[in-house]
Amino acid sequence: MSTKYTHRKLADAIRVLSMDSVQKANSGHPGAPMGMADMAEVLWRDFLNHNPGNPNWVNRDRFILSNGHGSMLLYSLLHLTGYDLSLDDLRQFRQLHSKTPGHPELGYTPGVETTTGPLGQGITNAVGMALAEKTLAAQFNRPAHDIVDHYTYVFMGDGCLMEGVSHEACSLAGTLKLGKLIAFYDDNGISIDGHVEGWFTDDTAKRFESYGWHVIRDIDGHHAESIQSAIELAQAETNRPSILMCKTVIGFGSPNKSGSHDCHGAPLGDKEIAATREQLGWSLSPFEVPQAIYQAWNAQEAGAAKERAWNQKFAAYQQAYPALAREFTRRTQKQLPEDWSAKMDDYISQLQYNPASIASRKASQNTIEQIAGLLPEMLGGSADLSPSNLTTWSGSVDLDKDPAGNYVHYGVREFGMSAIMNGITLHGGFIPYGATFLMFMEYARNAVRMAALMKQRAIFVYTHDSIGLGEDGPTHQPVEQMASLRMTPNMSTWRPCDQVETAVAWRYAIEHQTGPSALIFSRQNLVQQSRNAEQLANVSRGGYILKDCSNTPDLILIATGSEVELAVKAADQLTQQGYQIRVVSMPATEVFDRQDAAYRESVLPAAVSNRLAVEAGIADFWYKYVGLNGDVVGMTTFGESAPADELFRMFGFTTENVTEKALALLKR
Repeated sequence: MSTKYTHRKLADAIRVLSMDSVQKANSGHPGAPMGMADMAEVLWRDFLNHNPGNPNWVNRDRFILSNGHGSMLLYSLLHLTGYDLSLDDLRQFRQLHSKTPGHPELGYTPGVETTTGPLGQGITNAVGMALAEKTLAAQFNRPAHDIVDHYTYVFMGDGCLMEGVSHEACSLAGTLKLGKLIAFYDDNGISIDGHVEGWFTDDTAKRFESYGWHVIRDIDGHHAESIQSAIELAQAETNRPSILMCKTVIGFGSPNKSGSHDCHGAPLGDKEIAATREQLGWSLSPFEVPQAIYQAWNAQEAGAAKERAWNQKFAAYQQAYPALAREFTRRTQKQLPEDWSAKMDDYISQLQYNPASIASRKASQNTIEQIAGLLPEMLGGSADLSPSNLTTWSGSVDLDKDPAGNYVHYGVREFGMSAIMNGITLHGGFIPYGATFLMFMEYARNAVRMAALMKQRAIFVYTHDSIGLGEDGPTHQPVEQMASLRMTPNMSTWRPCDQVETAVAWRYAIEHQTGPSALIFSRQNLVQQSRNAEQLANVSRGGYILKDCSNTPDLILIATGSEVELAVKAADQLTQQGYQIRVVSMPATEVFDRQDAAYRESVLPAAVSNRLAVEAGIADFWYKYVGLNGDVVGMTTFGESAPADELFRMFGFTTENVTEKALALLKR
């Protein structure tokens, strides 16, 4: 049996498992796995360092299937190489609660590094992973002790390259010289609508050359030796990311549907599958793979040996650099320092008893100064708005100047920044935070959603949080964005009213490891509120009684951010008129919603139906808290271009208007 035939036959195992699984589900994309099978076989069997027995081995190579609709390629690879993914799991492809969902999903399948499906984000996650690998290596590796030394491989297709986020990420990857990022371009010329030459005629090679990538052209994606040589060339280039231009045929092996969009997003059908089996010389029944092929694919023993070798290397590192080794372990295991909690308690107490009326974006910068000094794993950044977002601190070191740095200038790339942050988080060893104006969260919305879907600790910092932005006008003034973030499952959204709530929000975001956080900060100065010890302790519960009355409240005012001051002033005026008024600050509504029923009832008693919410965001969101008998001072339109104080008056964010609205509720 020739070497070429051996490679092809092993790749055919991917093809038949993929087409059989899609056919059984009567749903899926067989064409991409069949077309990419030869590339995958060479990469996974000859180059990929991984251990099926421990999918979380810290120094494994990362493999990302950016064109995630071809998920059966990845599931076939994981099954064949010995991960905990059985033939029965493949038979359950796309079924409820299976380990083989329609697109790869983090947490469902051992060996899946990230959730892919929204095209372009897989390659962008890969940029984040490669960035994390390079930075972690620069921070921890020492002469003769390369404990961080792995590649990030990504498969991507025409769809990924048409999505704009791939431009954002790949441009930055070239600038940052991510030499251990290797991308395989599955150039099959097909998308769902058909042959792409009618809508995609980019010179992809020149595009990536302009980014500063190492471009390897004219690779036969079905010829093992061509693929092997290209990977070796890519690994030899250490100063530039590489893209392998692999010409393939979608649905390779299908005699009547290969090369056509007919096999892109639909099962081949029983008749065509039979014809494909005949053409491939695969006479076995569906889901049947010879033991000899399983043995050739199995990576369990080799993977375990690779991890053992790394463990020995790390043991030597521990002897030579014990403090660094402890820090590396702490960071990669997502542990906080032992003194973290006590130091944050002290910091927040100092803020409470040393009041300052500053913008919450400035309070955020002050808190970053405190936190980053405690957590060297903080990896910050901004989408070209660092002086406005205030995300740098005294110890910030730009990654474009020092590979061991801790701050990324993402440029005007909000979407790319957010998806790269997801990749950094997934890689491990860092806590990324990245910033832009709240309005431009819209550019990044799907990456923010993916962070929430994957329950990853990415920290999205959004400043200039309302019409208080002022003269830049409605194009820059967020209205509906806070409601959108709050309604996103697994997302924790904080809009603090002063420096104390800002510090608590940051602390929560660091400690909350099962989802992302959106921290929303003001441009304008905010008056610091008075709190007793109990109130200070309750800030972390997302909503608490900031100002109370002596008896059962006649009315409850609920507010966030800059509008808390309005609520407090209105409460003072109403109290002078003889009313019992409670003020509730609710910086994180979904955190409050997760508190026990008794606590929520103590803050917002059901018997008090007179409730007025005040926030310079979309009004409709707040009716879940004020009910049918309550009212909202909020936005129902977009903003206008004018100084902030004029806009607040125009839209009713004044003490007088809040008081008037409250009196209307009290007197009806």
